[in-house]
Amino acid sequence: MRTGTVRTSTLRHMESLNMDRAAPILIHIYKEESTLEIWKQDRTGEFALLKSYPICKFSGNLGPKILEGDHQAPEGFYDITPEQMNPYSREYLSFNIGFPNAFDQSLGRTGSFLMVHGGCKSVGCYAMTDYEMEEIYGLVDEAFKGGQEKIQLAAFPFRMTTQNLARHADDPNVRFWELLKMGSDAFFATWRPPLVAVCDQRYVFNPVVSDSLDPSGPCPSGISTTSVAAAPRSSPKLSGPVSVYPSRSFGSLDRVIK
Repeated sequence: MRTGTVRTSTLRHMESLNMDRAAPILIHIYKEESTLEIWKQDRTGEFALLKSYPICKFSGNLGPKILEGDHQAPEGFYDITPEQMNPYSREYLSFNIGFPNAFDQSLGRTGSFLMVHGGCKSVGCYAMTDYEMEEIYGLVDEAFKGGQEKIQLAAFPFRMTTQNLARHADDPNVRFWELLKMGSDAFFATWRPPLVAVCDQRYVFNPVVSDSLDPSGPCPSGISTTSVAAAPRSSPKLSGPVSVYPSRSFGSLDRVIK
């Protein structure tokens, strides 16, 4: 059984970033940039970028997955649990990203066995090389062994900047992407993964209440999402190029059918 391996150079980088090896992680995926990022909690409780990995291949175009068999890679906010890990994958190593989530289900979206995996070929998944997947899987596995119960994976069409949204202003998915940007902004405002909930067939982030929300029903009166502009801001937590991220200054089991 494969378990993945975290490389010595990455362990040294963790220590330089003031991170414990077993600390929680989160995952960001950017389709247009073909990038998968691992963010990890440091000893201050905030998350910093640990490492970026090139996505070898994803199928489909920018935009969410709608139907089983459309070969489209999902976009949205998903949770990975230990039960979704597959050390016996025919694509070297894999984990199921959890599609469809409550948001997808509220819209009648269908699909199954959507993964991040090795093998460098995709019919609806995010495919990495075996070499990159070895370490990604290892980082996820170690976070679970360290006590993390679920790992947030956010899959975006592109880096969620105002400029990028403006470039795609005529795309029919732009309203959906505006929702994703709210979640992205909530993370970059605090360096902590936002609480994600669904009501009225839309994502809400860091709501005052979340347990009783009906994904398909109207949002309760008074429900609100934490204001990003008012959220606390701190020094950058980036170990890579800062220019691709929002400013921190005040302002603003495998199958073939996918």
